[in-house]
Amino acid sequence: MKGITVILRAGSDNQGFSLLELLLVLLLLGLSSLIVLPTIDNGLREREVRRSALGLAAVARELRSRAVYEGIPQRLVLNVVDHSYRVARDREVHLPSDVKFSQVEGGETLERSVRQFIFFPNGSSLGGEIGLSGGRNATSYSVRLEPLSGKVNVIRGDKS
Repeated sequence: MKGITVILRAGSDNQGFSLLELLLVLLLLGLSSLIVLPTIDNGLREREVRRSALGLAAVARELRSRAVYEGIPQRLVLNVVDHSYRVARDREVHLPSDVKFSQVEGGETLERSVRQFIFFPNGSSLGGEIGLSGGRNATSYSVRLEPLSGKVNVIRGDKS
């Protein structure tokens, strides 16, 4: 039995994509990017807010531990207008440009836009809550400072 082999020259078939099919695919890619890109942007913004809240909580925990260990009260000073906080006299931390203090409750008011939270050698603190947000449609986070125990919690809030 003999088989028949058919050999076609490359490029000889006329089957390809029409201009309409290519435009339809480009239109679908464009529409899907309009849906996906804002979601990615919100996710990145939420990650910045979360990272800032966790960083602030870590600083607060370190100040509490240092107060207990050294026997000297430690201060966390927030500048609400500049969106920064000072840990030591010479160390100031600025929040990322998209992250802002949304609310600050408790602590002690030094000036109109400056609040301080004191951690005492017995493990307690002045207590309060510091809210961070990343603008519209971003999830907010709160750093809660318990007054008696000095415990520091990070709580995820709703989208603002």
